[in-house]
Amino acid sequence: MNNEAPAATGQHAAEPIDGLIPEPAERLLLRALLDTIVPEDDYPSALQSGGLRFLYGVLTGDRPEWLDRVRRALAVVSAATGSRGEVTFDRLDIDQRLAVLDTLSDDPDYRWFALLVTDGFYADPANGGNDDAASWDMIGWTPDPAGGWPSSSAPIDRSGWVSRDGLLPHYDAIVIGSGAGGGVAACVLAESGRRVLVVERGDFPTADFLARDHLRNARTDVGFDHRTAPSTRGNPRTLQLGGSAVELVPTDGRWSNNAMTVGGGTRIYGAQAWRFAPEDFQMASTYGVPEGSALVDWPISYADLEPYYGRAEREIGVSGSVIGDTSGAWRSTDYPMPPLPITRPGQLLADAAKRLEISTLAVPLLINSKPYGGRNACVQCAQCVGFACPVEAKNGAHNTVLARALATGRTSLLLGTRAERVTTDARGRVSGVTLVGDIGGSQWRAQVDADEVIISAGAIETARLLLNSPSDQEPDGLGNNQDQVGRHLQGHVYAGALGIFPDPVNDHVGPGAAVATNDFRHHNPGIIGGGMLANEFVPTPVGYHSYLFGAGLLTLHGFEAKRGMRHLVPRMQRVVGPIQELTSAEARVRLDRGVRDSFGIPVVRLSGSHHPEDNRTQAFLSERAADWLTAAGAHRVIKAPARPLGVGPSGGQHQAGTCRMGIDPKTSVTDPHGRVWGHDNLRVVDGSLNVTNGGVNPVLTIFANAFRVMDLMLAE
Repeated sequence: MNNEAPAATGQHAAEPIDGLIPEPAERLLLRALLDTIVPEDDYPSALQSGGLRFLYGVLTGDRPEWLDRVRRALAVVSAATGSRGEVTFDRLDIDQRLAVLDTLSDDPDYRWFALLVTDGFYADPANGGNDDAASWDMIGWTPDPAGGWPSSSAPIDRSGWVSRDGLLPHYDAIVIGSGAGGGVAACVLAESGRRVLVVERGDFPTADFLARDHLRNARTDVGFDHRTAPSTRGNPRTLQLGGSAVELVPTDGRWSNNAMTVGGGTRIYGAQAWRFAPEDFQMASTYGVPEGSALVDWPISYADLEPYYGRAEREIGVSGSVIGDTSGAWRSTDYPMPPLPITRPGQLLADAAKRLEISTLAVPLLINSKPYGGRNACVQCAQCVGFACPVEAKNGAHNTVLARALATGRTSLLLGTRAERVTTDARGRVSGVTLVGDIGGSQWRAQVDADEVIISAGAIETARLLLNSPSDQEPDGLGNNQDQVGRHLQGHVYAGALGIFPDPVNDHVGPGAAVATNDFRHHNPGIIGGGMLANEFVPTPVGYHSYLFGAGLLTLHGFEAKRGMRHLVPRMQRVVGPIQELTSAEARVRLDRGVRDSFGIPVVRLSGSHHPEDNRTQAFLSERAADWLTAAGAHRVIKAPARPLGVGPSGGQHQAGTCRMGIDPKTSVTDPHGRVWGHDNLRVVDGSLNVTNGGVNPVLTIFANAFRVMDLMLAE
């Protein structure tokens, strides 16, 4: 091992970043830091791997405002070196430098900078800090499938795209949002002969744009804008904490982003396709109503939704097996495709479950295990959840129902546009939507009328739109005369555990989630509800580092951190799952009229929290995950920590519940048909309708319920 660092003290060719760091001493310090945070051993250092180019790209592109903090971190290191009576940091040998940095592990500026450098080292080479994918080679990770990449699918039909100038003054129906619910709504309406306008806040980036970047995707929170999230500039939300509110940007997890692109979350999701269990529709009847909860039964049963589950599985495309399913969710149809092949860690866990007498099954996935619907079979690459599928084997709204809607020639897709408000006539009847957008930096507004308006913007933005649509008859927003719009926001608190095995267990074969158990979804002694547990998707190298560092298994810098990654990545496996949250009327979405977005629209104010009982359920499921990993041979297991109370409501990609269905307008926002109370031509078809959110991923339920709501609409 080379413990010297001549690169930090010798002569250096000029780098573009030198123009951002005017002082020669700072530039020497910066180079020495990169050589010490990730030092050279058998593999290159961060400096040798292009770390300066990575930082230059960040500071001149994504985050120029970070330059001051980089310089603060440099100043902290310089001061710590001087306080020890040492010469300048760059003149020290590697062991002396590491001794200085060890004293700074808790300093917020240095800690932030060290993690930024490390993220660049483990990110995809296009980010500039991982030349020749050296760090990937070091840990034995590759994004490529074993059989190589096949030719890509035919491009999705874009002939139905429309610009602001191409808008008609009137449509039969306007659909707000193009995710799971909106895609189904557009498909059903267009195929019934209606003229439909689909309004999508995001754009339709190529699969390649959404399939490569390890630092700007929805599963990586390192401070960069996600490629499926709005920019941090001009898109705040606020969070009520006690007597004050804090302003959030989309890179803050508390902002609760739900992917904003054509297809919504289905473009980049992990695609787990679980049915809710019969008890999920009858939580209050099954368990009672805990104090502080607003738990109620759904106004429909599993039997009402069962045929639509089968329809969604066929029309969207699900691979899976019913063998081992103990959820109690009976079926009238089988999956249209067999499950994907089980992976090495999946088999390890399946064998351990038999010893524990736990029932397991293949994770059902909205991913093709064979060619289906004109789309390719999955090639099992290592970049799935958080990314678009390069071969279109992942089935979302964008390449199934929305593509069908566009193929009719009766659907127009308007991108990069927000619905500001739903409009009403003098009698209070819904008449259309006011749209806002931006062309070349110039904002525009347009009023478009429609016979029907269907909202599928995600639980948070759907509630925001209704609240921002007052009328003389409903001054507090459409459907909100009973103060119900925005209440009962829920997502999923996650349970789980991380296990380290004595020998390598990972094959990095995607998607990764291969085996699951439903044994703990209901009827756990002393627990209300429960949840599914499954092994995790294949993480990116940045993801592996985040999990291992967060679990306290890696140091912040130095040789030990690199050795830790080499040793632990092949031996790490996670078992995780969402728990059934108990709804609270105080976990909610409101408008903050004192803060506006770039279009002048009042932003969302989030408030409330998940229910304390959820932490008991989370702890129970985390224990089960730990037991499972231990039985599989893990010699060290670390359970997921509890989500703190008082940090804001649960939300994120699984957000639900703000416009829940019911039979009483005093306690719900829509009737069982998804119609907003008092409006026979205004419907909601996304997760906002969910009364409870199940102990599994909710997307198949959103697809199925959207088919049901739209069938009822056509029948009317």
